[in-house]
Amino acid sequence: MESIVNYLFIYFLLESNTVFVYRIKTHNYLNASDLMDYSEWEVYEIQHHSQFKTFNHEESESIEGWGFYLEHDEICNLVKIINDCIQKHRFVDQRLTTQAVHIVSSESAAGSVRVALAPPKHVIGFPDCFSIGPLWKLEEKRGQAFRNDWLFENINDGQEDVYQNKFTNTLREIEDISNHVPIYIWYGNNADEQCGLRFFLYLLRDKSNEIFLINTTEHGKTNCTTSHLSSQQLAQLFLNIKEKKPLTIQDRFIFQNEWETLSQTNDVLRIWINNEIKEVPEKYFDPLIIDTIERLHNEQATKDFIKTGTVIAELLPLMDGFPSVFFLECRIRLLVFSGVLVLKGIPKSMRHYSVKLRE
Repeated sequence: MESIVNYLFIYFLLESNTVFVYRIKTHNYLNASDLMDYSEWEVYEIQHHSQFKTFNHEESESIEGWGFYLEHDEICNLVKIINDCIQKHRFVDQRLTTQAVHIVSSESAAGSVRVALAPPKHVIGFPDCFSIGPLWKLEEKRGQAFRNDWLFENINDGQEDVYQNKFTNTLREIEDISNHVPIYIWYGNNADEQCGLRFFLYLLRDKSNEIFLINTTEHGKTNCTTSHLSSQQLAQLFLNIKEKKPLTIQDRFIFQNEWETLSQTNDVLRIWINNEIKEVPEKYFDPLIIDTIERLHNEQATKDFIKTGTVIAELLPLMDGFPSVFFLECRIRLLVFSGVLVLKGIPKSMRHYSVKLRE
């Protein structure tokens, strides 16, 4: 696919004589779904593809009634080209208005932090759950592709079409952090945020910024996550951190080395126990799932199917560390496929099917 940048416009030669023109209206990075807004596109015809090199949309007249279809890989390529352009042209003075950058291990937790803190601030929420799925070489493209494939094959969260875009965009945001602003990393005593903490510090290894750690568990909740705290609690934690010193170079090296160890593994399930990240077999939760379904059967007048969402809701209070509900749903599906459970419905999400123990 040929493209030419005429900032704030990008020209794409999608067919031999058809030029699609995308207008950049924001300095926020795009996802694939953003390209479906036709108001940002115009379409032009040229006589021959050789004219594309000198094409200027201001000297041509757009055509009406157009439409196009692209494969997912082609859309992702468009997104990459547009985001490369946005990153190159992001205004330095726009970044200077940020007095601090906050990094959090989930998008929902990032939303809570945004509400809690007064402007100006910039909050980056990572669109992932680091307690599940392979972390092998995640700091590299090959590791990201490997993880993306595993998530696509196993996790039913409806994000398979946007995950890679969101992941790449978040890496761009971290790369774009100006060297003069302090960075605050929020985390709790759970596998997801503890793994995220080490990953973030590895990504920041070449930056000279002062880095502060905000442990949400310090508020007194065992194994809590950032998203479980109120905006008032988060604001108070931020006020308290101002009295602390930033991470030393030695501390940063320790976390970076711990990430390098994590990124050598192929395990797909991690828990936080005895103040450390521990890899466990992917069947780790299966006995508890089976026992919970059996208990629910015992509460029924007649053994019958139970909604998968109900099973998961019953499981969560019994588990430490806030495991991924999507991983639990994955394990329930695999128990169906292995013959331990019987299924009724279509397992496209936990809302769409029920299970019971096989007789």
